[in-house]
Amino acid sequence: MPHDDRDVSVVVPLAKATPQDAVAAPNEPPDTPEIEAPPLRRVGRGYLLWLMTASFGGSLALMVPLSYSLAVRIDDLAPGHEEQLGYVTGSAQVVYLVLSPLIGLWSDRTRSRLGRRTPFMIGGTLLGTVALVGVALAPSVLLLGLAWVVGMIGWSTTGQAIQNIQADRVPEEQRGRISALTSVMTQIAPVVGIGLAYVVASSTFLVFLLPGVLGAALVVLFPVFKPEGDSRALVHTAGVTLRNMITSYGFNARKYPDFGWNWLGRFVFFMGLYFNTTFGTFFYAQRLDLPVKEVAGIVAVIGTIGVVAAAGGAIGGGFLSDKLGRRKLFTLIGSAVFVAGAVTEAFAHSLPQLVVGAVLMQFAIAVFGAVDQAIVFAVLPDRAEAGRYLAVVGFAQKIPSAVAPLIAPLVITLGVGAGGEKNYTQLYLIGAVLALVGGLIVKFKIKSVR
Repeated sequence: MPHDDRDVSVVVPLAKATPQDAVAAPNEPPDTPEIEAPPLRRVGRGYLLWLMTASFGGSLALMVPLSYSLAVRIDDLAPGHEEQLGYVTGSAQVVYLVLSPLIGLWSDRTRSRLGRRTPFMIGGTLLGTVALVGVALAPSVLLLGLAWVVGMIGWSTTGQAIQNIQADRVPEEQRGRISALTSVMTQIAPVVGIGLAYVVASSTFLVFLLPGVLGAALVVLFPVFKPEGDSRALVHTAGVTLRNMITSYGFNARKYPDFGWNWLGRFVFFMGLYFNTTFGTFFYAQRLDLPVKEVAGIVAVIGTIGVVAAAGGAIGGGFLSDKLGRRKLFTLIGSAVFVAGAVTEAFAHSLPQLVVGAVLMQFAIAVFGAVDQAIVFAVLPDRAEAGRYLAVVGFAQKIPSAVAPLIAPLVITLGVGAGGEKNYTQLYLIGAVLALVGGLIVKFKIKSVR
C-alpha cells in the first residue's frame, strides 16, 4: 500500500469503466447515463484507517445487542422465555431483508453535497442510536421488538452504506486486502463491545447506550475526515419508480452470468455454514456429555480462538489474493478447509477435536468471505447501482441464515440412535458437502475473474 493518503491515481475514468457502468435514462440518448459510476482510485493508508474505524463502529453497535444485550433485556422482561429472543431478532432480520434492496436503490439515486452513501451512513447511525435507547427503556417485549426492528434497519443501513462506498471507490488490485481488513474489524468489534457491556453491566441502559454511542462516533469520523464528495454530478434524471422498485429485488442471470453464479455459490456455501453453526451449543453438550448450561464457557473459549483464526484467514486470504491476482483459488481453498473442519467436528468426541474443527471452520469462513467479497465487487452488473446489487447479494447469506435452522432439525432427527441422540454427524457432513459445492461453483463457473 502507498505511504500516503493522497488519492490521485485514477484507475477507472468517470462513467467509462465498463459498458455496464452506464444505464440509459428513458428520455435521454443511450450514451447519456442516469447514474454515473464514481472514479475508482487507489486508496491510501489514511482512507483505509477511517474505513476500518467505521466498519468497527457499525459492527460494535449492531452486534453487541445481537450477541449479548438483547438476551439480557429479554431475560429481564420475560424470564424463562428465551424463545422471545428468536422472535425479536428474526422479525427484525426479515423486515430489513425486505427493505434492503429499496434502501440500496434509493442510495444509488441520491443527489446531495454529501454524496450518495454518506446521508444513509449518518441517517442510519442516528436512527440506530435512538432505537437503542428505545430498546433499553422498553417496558414490554413487544415494544422492545418494535424498537429493535428500527435499530436493525438503522445500523444495517449504516453497514450497507460502508460496503457500498467500497464498491464505489476501491480498485480491483486493493479489494482483497481491504475486504479482509474491514471483515476483521467486524469480527473484533463484538468481542470488544461485550467487554464494554460487562464493565457497565449494573446499568441496562448503559449496556445498550455505551456501545451504541461509541459505535456512532466511530462511524461519523469516516465522512468527516474522508468525505465522499458531491454526487449531484453523478445522478442526473434517475428517480425511484414502481418499476425499478420491483426489479431491485432481482437481476438478469442470463445477462450477468458471473454475478448469478457467484450469488448461487455464496448461497450454497452459507447454507452449509449455517447447517454447521446453528446448533453449536447443543452439539458441544452432546459430544462432551455436559448439561447445556455448562457449555457456555467452552463456547466462549472456542469463540475467542475462532476470532484469532478468522482474522488470520481473512488477512492472509485477502492480501495473497491481491498479490497473486487470484481470487477463485482462495474461495476454493476456503471451502476445502471448511470441509476439513466440518468432518473433524462431525466425528469429534473430545474437546481438543472440537476446538480443532471449530478453528478450521472459522479460518475457512474468513478466507471465503473476504475473497468472495472482492469477487462480488468485480462482477457487479452495474457499478453505478452498487447499492441495489449489493443488497441482492445480501440475500445469498440472509436467506440461508433463515432457512438452514428450519431444515437442520429434520436432518438431526433422521437416523437417531437407540439412545435418542441427535444425528449431528449427518448434519455436519451435509454442511461440509454444501460448502464444498459452493466453492466449486465460484471456482469453475465464474469466467471474468481469475
